[in-house]
Amino acid sequence: MCVISEEAIGQFEALMEQVDEALKTTFQNIHQGCTRDTYLRFLTAREGNVANAHKMLVDSLTWRVENEIDDILAKPIIPTELYSAIRDSQLIGMPGYTKEGLPIFAFGAGLSTYDKASVHYYVQSHIQINEYRDRVVLPAASKKYGKHISKSLKVLDMTGLKLSALNQKKLLTIISSIDDLNYPEKVVAYYIVKSPYIFSACWKVVKPLLQERTRKKVQVLSGCGQDDLLKIMDYSSLPHFCRREGSGSSRYSGSSNENCYSLDHPFHQQLYDYIKQQALLRRPVRPLKQGSVHVDFPDAVTEGTEFVQTLASEFQKFGKQNGLAQSLDDLNINDHRA
Repeated sequence: MCVISEEAIGQFEALMEQVDEALKTTFQNIHQGCTRDTYLRFLTAREGNVANAHKMLVDSLTWRVENEIDDILAKPIIPTELYSAIRDSQLIGMPGYTKEGLPIFAFGAGLSTYDKASVHYYVQSHIQINEYRDRVVLPAASKKYGKHISKSLKVLDMTGLKLSALNQKKLLTIISSIDDLNYPEKVVAYYIVKSPYIFSACWKVVKPLLQERTRKKVQVLSGCGQDDLLKIMDYSSLPHFCRREGSGSSRYSGSSNENCYSLDHPFHQQLYDYIKQQALLRRPVRPLKQGSVHVDFPDAVTEGTEFVQTLASEFQKFGKQNGLAQSLDDLNINDHRA
């Protein structure tokens, strides 16, 4: 585990005092008044190297300015029918908090199809959830639990995972790169549940290839993971797909309030209402324009992209060895740049 010294933090802070005002302004939306925590995250992501961490942060701030990320929470995806379709095909939700106050984010990794809109809409949606987490959810959690909370944890539901998931490799690589380069060390742990045999087999190969820092964060739990997850969260905060009595469809089980993927779930209602309110505050006169926000995609190979690409490669090898699917050679790895 990388140990960050006070000297390194001081050097990083001195370097950041020299950046221009535009970068300092967007930096405020990142650190939310807690600069030390931000320095620690970027230093950890670059193994304590001050120069590399400084470059990473400056590159991220430049990306934010050039792509107007500070304003992305004022750009709703409209019409509502399109946003609903995205929510049905990009399964994300927030069912609650851990006992320590960390927000819990759930992902339907196996059942997400990403096939209802262009890549730009899915990237926009993902960044908006990241920004809402950092600017609204985490500050609210800090106030609620009476301590600084700057990270979350993720529960990934692998129900329905098939070899056709390879079709989404390009999009998942883009999203992973954006997270690695611009939102580093925001997740303390990844819990993987309901893993089919194909994932378990591939995971054994991929796990040793990951950096130790990432490998320690990923835990593959048995079955729906309920027993293990109840050690760190209350039953009311369990994602619906981790509840044994609701073990039917991971996409639709339970009521709208229980199904954290649903657009009717309180988290998504509050998120979408917040974005619409911000849009009205920024543009009270002009009507909202339809169309996705186009964000530059990073070209760098990051730890997250290596994980996605390596897992996809092992999926393909596994499928060929076991004769799964009609023909893996016929799978089309779409880049979705419509």
